[in-house]
Amino acid sequence: MNLDFSFMDWNLVSSFVLKGLLFSVQLTLIAMVGGIALGTVLALMRLSGKKWLAVPAAFYVNTLRSIPLVMVILWFFLLIPLLIGKPMGAELSAMITFTVFEAAYFSEIMRAGIQSVPKGQVYAGYAVGMTYRQTMQLVVLPQAFRNMLPVLLTQTIILFQDTSLVYAIGAYDLLKGFEVAGKNFNRPVETYLVAALVYFVICFSLSMLVRRLQKKIAIIR
Repeated sequence: MNLDFSFMDWNLVSSFVLKGLLFSVQLTLIAMVGGIALGTVLALMRLSGKKWLAVPAAFYVNTLRSIPLVMVILWFFLLIPLLIGKPMGAELSAMITFTVFEAAYFSEIMRAGIQSVPKGQVYAGYAVGMTYRQTMQLVVLPQAFRNMLPVLLTQTIILFQDTSLVYAIGAYDLLKGFEVAGKNFNRPVETYLVAALVYFVICFSLSMLVRRLQKKIAIIR
């Protein structure tokens, strides 16, 4: 079989691939921000010491971490429209699903980050008259975010890779863009090879940046 990449040009990228790349990046950023926010709340619930908060949060995290992402994507896409009585669309469904799913993973990262902050910092906050909320908001969480930043970014890179799973509900992501291009030019093998290369270049480059950031944080410590 002869491979022919001559059809790969800017017209192909702008017509098929760019739209998918933009959605993959958008989905990654939305799921990252929403997942970290919700994950932080879940982490604080699990560390609150109150059973009525810790148990539901633990159930949420452990349940979602035990289910394949593609199944969660299909559940949200197929079941939520039945509950609300109208379709959500593949893109909106993907955004909600990834935010809810990634929150379980970001929660464990944030919980580890919070626990990495010495308890003396918490006692110091209480000593100057801060409440639990103020201590967490002003003392603990900023340090936890700094400690866990490389891990949070690494999870975000994994999240970007996982966005390719939205093919299951027909959302137009980066991989879908290459797939459509391959069908239009009757060159599926070449387009999938280029897609793999693009994912590798993006993720490897981001991994190198995270590694440099990790070294800088280690020096600050």
